[in-house]
Order: sequence, then C-alpha cells, then structure tokens
Amino acid sequence: MYRALALSAGVVATILALILVYLTAASASLLFADAGLWQLRWLPSAGAYGLLAMLVGSVAVSALALLIAVPPGIVLAVWGRFFAPRAVGAFYRGMMGLLASVPSVVYGFWGLVALVPWLNRWAPPGASLLAGALILALMILPILVLQADLALEEARRRHLAAAMALGASVSGTVRRILLPAAAPQLLPAVLLQLGRALGETMAVLMVAGNVVQLPDSLTTPIRTLTANIALEMAYATGAHQTALFASGWLLLVLVTALMLAARHLAHHVSPEGRDAT
Repeated sequence: MYRALALSAGVVATILALILVYLTAASASLLFADAGLWQLRWLPSAGAYGLLAMLVGSVAVSALALLIAVPPGIVLAVWGRFFAPRAVGAFYRGMMGLLASVPSVVYGFWGLVALVPWLNRWAPPGASLLAGALILALMILPILVLQADLALEEARRRHLAAAMALGASVSGTVRRILLPAAAPQLLPAVLLQLGRALGETMAVLMVAGNVVQLPDSLTTPIRTLTANIALEMAYATGAHQTALFASGWLLLVLVTALMLAARHLAHHVSPEGRDAT
C-alpha cells in the first residue's frame, strides 16, 4: 500500500510539474517580457492584456469568502462534535458530506436565480464581489467543517479524557485544550480552502458580474482570472491566448505557494514540528 501511494503521489507531482512547464513555455513571451500583464486594462482587441485587476479580484473574493466561512465553520464543527446529541451530530456530519459533494455549478445557479436578485434589491447590480464571496463561502464551508471535525476528533481522542479527569468542563476543555491542540490541522485546512476558492470558476463566473475592474466596495462587479479563462479561451488566438496561458500560470503558482505554506505551517505549528526545529 505504501509503495502504491508513493507511486500515485509521484505521478501526480510529475503531471503538475509538466503542466507548470507547459504553461511557462506557452506564456513566456508575455510573462517575462511584457510589463503590460501587470497593468489594470484588459482589452484584447486593443492589445491590452493587463491581469492585475483580475488578480486582485480573485484574491479579494477568495479572502472574503474565507472570512465569512471560517468562524461559523469552526463553531459548527465544535457544536457537532462536543455539544450536539450523538444522533444529531452524526446526521449533521452526513449532511455536510452531502453538501460538499454538490457540483459548483449548482451553487452558482442558485446564486444566480436567488442570491443575486436579493442583493440587487439591497445594493444593485447584485452580481458583485459580495455575491461571489457568499457563494464561495457556502461552497467551502462543508469541507472546512468536515476537516475541522476530523482535527477536533483527533484532539478529543488524545486529550479529553485526561482533561475531564482533572475536573475541567467541556466548554473550558474545548476552548483551552482541544482547539489549540487541533490548530496544526485547522490552519493548513483553512489555507487549502483558500486555494480551492482561488481555483473556482463556474460559480464565480455566474454571480460576480464579470467586469474587469478593481473592487472599491463589496457591491462592485468583478472578474476573476478563472472566469476570464473560461469566458475567452474558446476564441482566443495569438497574444490573447498567450495572456490567458499566463493567467493559468499565475493561478497555478499562487495555489502551489498556498499548498507549500500550508505544509510549512502544519510542520511548524505542530508540537512534533517545533521539537524537530
């Protein structure tokens, strides 16, 4: 089993490396030689291929989704594991698993027909940075809850009995012992969900407005790098296509950096990692 897993991991790493090499080669003429990629204006018909506004939009909508999803995700995981009745907690975790399996286009469709019109009544045009962040938060919340639940269950197995034997309350044990003990798994899980939010395409494309501009408020329509690739790759040619490859390269490098940061954080936050350091 170990050899099979090691082989699978090696194959995946090789495929990712080849994708990175291909994207680098396909976008090198613009990526490393044209400062125009780091400008705000995106107008391929005029030869303007600025990615900065879409990069800022991608980071902004993903970070806002994380801010919306993480606090309730941790609270729900704690409630389901330590305070809910056993049957209710098991049913709740099953529902979280079901929600995690829903395709992103379904979330996007719901956002388009329900969330965007509701936001439009409050702050037109409705399709905006806030709509994209809310849909992304709804998408990453179930997986975040399940990851937090696993981390808390491991901490409970190690520490809860000892803490209760010393007379600690359940709430005090969760707050002072179990959450800090689960932090080495919780913090990387948050970064992994940020990577997933950055890579999401369809849901954000359907609700964020798809206007290439810097967001100056929560109700500003934006376009993300992933949505831009999905919208324009089918007919792009020449320098336009090269700029889209550069968008993919930028996304891959950004998500890879997040994954490496999650691994580094897990190593240095965990007691084993601190001892080794």
